[in-house]
Amino acid sequence: MEIAISPHLLASANDYVAAAAVFPMRANNYVIEELIDWSRAPDDPIFRLVFPQPDMLQHDQLQVIKNAMDRDSSRIEMRDIVEGIRNLLNPHPANQKQENVPHVNGQPVEGMQHKYRETCLFFPTEGQYCHSYCTYCFRWAQFTAVGSDQQFQSKDVQQLVDYIKENRDLTDILFTGGDPMVMHAHQFSRYIDAILADPGTEHLGTIRIGSKSLSYWPYRYVTDPDSQEMLGVFEKIVKSGRHLSIMAHFSHPVELASPAVQEAMRRIRNTGANIRCQAPLIRGVNDQASIWAEMWRKQTRLGAIPYYMFVERDTGAKHHFEVPLARAYEIYKEAVSSVAGTARTVQGPSMSASPGKIQVVGITTVPTASGPEKVFVLRFLQARNPAWTKEVFFAKFDENASWLSDLKPAFGEKEFFYESQYRELVQRPGSSGQLFPLTGSMVARV
Repeated sequence: MEIAISPHLLASANDYVAAAAVFPMRANNYVIEELIDWSRAPDDPIFRLVFPQPDMLQHDQLQVIKNAMDRDSSRIEMRDIVEGIRNLLNPHPANQKQENVPHVNGQPVEGMQHKYRETCLFFPTEGQYCHSYCTYCFRWAQFTAVGSDQQFQSKDVQQLVDYIKENRDLTDILFTGGDPMVMHAHQFSRYIDAILADPGTEHLGTIRIGSKSLSYWPYRYVTDPDSQEMLGVFEKIVKSGRHLSIMAHFSHPVELASPAVQEAMRRIRNTGANIRCQAPLIRGVNDQASIWAEMWRKQTRLGAIPYYMFVERDTGAKHHFEVPLARAYEIYKEAVSSVAGTARTVQGPSMSASPGKIQVVGITTVPTASGPEKVFVLRFLQARNPAWTKEVFFAKFDENASWLSDLKPAFGEKEFFYESQYRELVQRPGSSGQLFPLTGSMVARV
């Protein structure tokens, strides 16, 4: 396929190269040839999703890298410059390395995160990359230093099974990465077979797979050499009596338009699996209510379930992609009000912050003794302490706020209702940020 590159892109090529020195970039021929409308680049939404943009860096950061390129700096010097910039970009948001990794008998359980009582995350070693990388990805640091301590990963099948067996409150496990669907079917089946074969895991009712493969490489389920084998693994999970949910990342309606993705979704659903769709709200990509409404309608028509609208996390190029919470709420309400009830399964806008997933429920004005006060109405969709999900709480309205840390308690309160307990939780010696007990006495092999 011949691609016509606009003169504007060619003129600013060094800027894009500089941005790609800091942020990971990976694209395949499906994304390049079938998703990107090159006549619209650099304003095409998929181009913005896949190619690191110069404005993702602060002006002075961009200039430092370009200057280093101009003087033909050594690889070591360039690496030190790039790593210095990356370290300023909060590479592990929501304290996930400090607060989400479970500890058993004082030892960290490798390749796992367990933030919410019923759900744990597992990062298989074989799934430590994606078919293409999203510029907004909150796990961008996973892909910048392969083999470094930036990565969560494990291939210890027995440890995974033991952990599930010892934590009887677990009902869901999420395979994530990277992307588990870059794995060969026999690699993925190694984990699944071990879970299904052990009678001690009967309390695990749902297996989730977090994947962007439907968007960026739907041929994974259609023409790849092991596509039928992978679909067979899905069928095996469903036949075991478990629920299988593909947590699909669709950021724009164009990702749902090709015959390949629609056939892939049909084949997945034929295994008995469900497809749940989620994405963050990204400025310059999908920050219009009409885009979300169109996306939810298409997902529902294809038999998928609209699930989450996220707020861009406080990591990486947040300044470039973020949408203020007030605007995010308006986009969500306008979009959800224009679709049928079958598409109103979406929860959002939601911030995946350190204490939990916090939803902006509304914006309202409340009469008080000192006069009316405009507030955000908030609630936990998930929380480190499940009891927090029972509460509604309020923050002062701030039209510029884009993250939890920007918000202040309303009505003269000094802090939000959960904060003292959260501080106590994360300050406990050896704490992994969990309020729920880790039962049993398994010792993590590290």
